[in-house]
Amino acid sequence: MTATIHHTLKTVFGFNQFRAPQQDVIERVVAGEDVFLVMPTGGGKSLCYQIPALHRDGVAVVVSPLIALMKDQVDALIANGVRVACLNSSLSSGEAGRVFQQLDAGTLDLLYVAPERLMMPDFLERLSVMNLSLFAIDEAHCISQWGHDFRPQYTQLGRLRELFPAVPIVAMTATADPETRKDILAQLGLAEATVFVAGFDRPNITYTVVPKQKPLVQLSAFLNGRRDEAGIVYALSRKRVEDVAERLRTAGFSAAAYHAGLPDDERKRVQEAFQRDDIRIVVATVAFGMGIDKSNVRFVVHYDMPKSVESYYQETGRAGRDGLPSEALMLFGMGDVMTARKLIENSDNAERVKIELQKLNAMVGYAEALTCRRRALLSYFGDLREHACDNCDICTDPPQRFDATEQAKKALSCVYRVGERFGMMYVIEVLRGSKNQRVMDLKHDRLSTWGIGADTSAVQWENIFRQLIHLGYLVQDFTRFGALGLSAAARPVLKGETQVILGLPRDAVETVVKGKKRAGSRKDYDQALFDALRALRKQIADAAKVPPFVVFSDATLAEMARTRPTHSRELLQVSGVGDHKLSQYGKAFMDLIAGYGRDSSAKSLSGFPDDLTLTLSDTQKETLRLYREGLDLSGISARRGLKSSTIAAHLEELLNMGADVDLLRFVDAENVPLIRAKLAAVGSGSLSELREGLPETVSYEDIRFVRGTWNSGLRN
Repeated sequence: MTATIHHTLKTVFGFNQFRAPQQDVIERVVAGEDVFLVMPTGGGKSLCYQIPALHRDGVAVVVSPLIALMKDQVDALIANGVRVACLNSSLSSGEAGRVFQQLDAGTLDLLYVAPERLMMPDFLERLSVMNLSLFAIDEAHCISQWGHDFRPQYTQLGRLRELFPAVPIVAMTATADPETRKDILAQLGLAEATVFVAGFDRPNITYTVVPKQKPLVQLSAFLNGRRDEAGIVYALSRKRVEDVAERLRTAGFSAAAYHAGLPDDERKRVQEAFQRDDIRIVVATVAFGMGIDKSNVRFVVHYDMPKSVESYYQETGRAGRDGLPSEALMLFGMGDVMTARKLIENSDNAERVKIELQKLNAMVGYAEALTCRRRALLSYFGDLREHACDNCDICTDPPQRFDATEQAKKALSCVYRVGERFGMMYVIEVLRGSKNQRVMDLKHDRLSTWGIGADTSAVQWENIFRQLIHLGYLVQDFTRFGALGLSAAARPVLKGETQVILGLPRDAVETVVKGKKRAGSRKDYDQALFDALRALRKQIADAAKVPPFVVFSDATLAEMARTRPTHSRELLQVSGVGDHKLSQYGKAFMDLIAGYGRDSSAKSLSGFPDDLTLTLSDTQKETLRLYREGLDLSGISARRGLKSSTIAAHLEELLNMGADVDLLRFVDAENVPLIRAKLAAVGSGSLSELREGLPETVSYEDIRFVRGTWNSGLRN
């Protein structure tokens, strides 16, 4: 079986190897077992039912909540030579009739349907006499009331296991905390299913949160360096969406508005134009994006704060599905919190209001985090990681740290003493010695932890508790309205075996987000060739009336621009090129590459233009110019009007990209061996990890400069 599914992976889908845990999932489904899969957006969930559908007898029925998503996936499968169709309300009666004919004739491998259509009695009756290979339930979190996107029409899907006991079910989601996962399994009757949680990390996304002060100025500054890239800007209200879109268009950006209040034909126009790269930026409410299968979204901006961490994760997950470096920016202001709270409180479901307010509080906690954004985000889903990511605003520009071991002991002890059944604000009241009625009625004024934190303000305690949650020492149970409990990591702290280092709130933060280069975004391919390949892809896609990614993804084009294949056997080695696409598109792309090679023989074989500055952003060029003038770090910082940490990041990026810069000229000679010794001991980790144990005279900028030189030496 293994060799067969690998053959399908390569010849049909064009990939050379599986990602974890795809192979295990596929083998179980092919063998007829039920599976529940949690895998991040862009991780390859679809292959986990598409490949089994090609290896089991009969037709696979795929439940998908949005018409646009069905169409994109069907287009992509057809481009790979797969026999597939969909049934939804967008089809005419004649088109639907032809799909039913294919279904009855057994000439389909996969059929995509909406949950409403699937659970119609006449449709279920038709399926009952057919040979079904499997059921695949996409966006499975929609069945759970604990999920952030509950859809009542999904609740009937729980009958599938009873009606079709012999047909395997694979349920998938990218977004589900532990409680939601339990509920999904119960609702779908998947008691015997094997559960795979592939992790929630999207390492190619850079997470940034900045205080919202002049949001349109901040947004425009961010977008200025990204005019040729595709992105989504999320806002909470329809009015805000239309206003921001109009202002962006006035400023010369290719932007359009999208929300549920627009006419159907306008929403369809915007979505298709975005898919086909005719519009670069969509400003939208959360009504947009779940049905988007566009792999080359390079950034997601939250103009307003979302209502939950799940929503934030789902929406930022639209970026970088091709695995290339992408960005997630949030503009955070307390006014957003009040707006979101009002929207939540408008609901008539009191129980739901309580749950969503707890989730909103967790979102606020993330936005105010002083710990690694990625650690905070992953810990929410129970996916704990030990190390900072070095690819978020907290890691690249760390806050001042302090030893919070004693405060952590007090906080954790108090959570334990009150029985691990109260939320953060109540525990803080006990710590600060409150005499309010609830504390007195519960006799918590008699606990040993009552009043032991009176010397610390409530605001400071909130900051400490949020960081303890993000670092995984405390867990929040939203099924019990945010009650705090101790994790396994809390015990060593309470026993005095672990030191807890936390961050101090920032006094001031840059409020305009510049068009900085993304972490890890050095291009090791020829940008001009990539642009030419992208133009060819657009021509082919327009002629076929499909989105460009259906032809090839950006990641596939980047690999072509790097390896420059001019023969079929070479092109087949490129990830994303299978047999069908080779026969359909291969000659056109190989001809372009061959012609480009003749026209540009003077170019560097590494794929970089001879003039390095062609690959630099405007802000990097300016920093490099001032460096070449001989200014020191403070001088460049003053001339640029940017923090020294930002200039240091520019200089490290410039060295990574091959610029001739001497970073050690900015570092005191006596500090260099200390930092090198730390690098030798712990490796080239995050700034915060490397900073631990070094003298106070060593700055984060010093560490960045020595680390950059160290990494450059390893590469060379």
